[in-house]
Amino acid sequence: MNKDFQGIGMTSQRARNRLVEQLKKMGVRSETVLEVIKTTPRHIFVDEALASRAYDNTALPIGHNQTISQPYIVARMTEALLADGIPENVLEIGTGCGYQTLVLSRLVKHVYSIERIEALLFKARERFYALKTRNISAQHGDGNLGWPARAPFDGIVVSAAPIGVPEKLLEQLAINGRLIIPVGKSGGQELLQITRTEDGFEEKRLDSVSFVPMLEGVG
Repeated sequence: MNKDFQGIGMTSQRARNRLVEQLKKMGVRSETVLEVIKTTPRHIFVDEALASRAYDNTALPIGHNQTISQPYIVARMTEALLADGIPENVLEIGTGCGYQTLVLSRLVKHVYSIERIEALLFKARERFYALKTRNISAQHGDGNLGWPARAPFDGIVVSAAPIGVPEKLLEQLAINGRLIIPVGKSGGQELLQITRTEDGFEEKRLDSVSFVPMLEGVG
């Protein structure tokens, strides 16, 4: 691995190992997910000034009033998505800096990711290219609408919180597919797991969370 991706000091493998131990104590059980978190260079997804905090278990600002998600939340959502098997194609709503996208790409066949803020998408694509990642397709768009041309999806992960679950995302979920989504207003959000069945949808509450709101349109 390129030394820039390995990191030094607070971005070193020792810092990553400490993070993984924290996640285990918080209840993350999947060794596969933990290994991907440990080997993914989170420090290249944050501003250089924040690189020393890249492996802290906390959300960090990435500009445009957005954040890189807390590693625990990334691990929790990914573990829930993969609990009943590895989905082939996953839709991610909210590319952001691209960290969650990269984690997913190391576990599933293909990730389709949508970002409404074009400047963030441009930077994320540069990182994917630098990391030689070939199974990510990312586009500028409104996540509320999903990506109908690539549907149905075996899994959908949403990295921003709508007030209610967007109907378009439910429509684009394959039978037995799983949607992991935070829902609600700031201060009262819940992380939900919604599974599509032959007869409808089954919903399960996973956690209390705090995400930026999911907005309509593009920026």
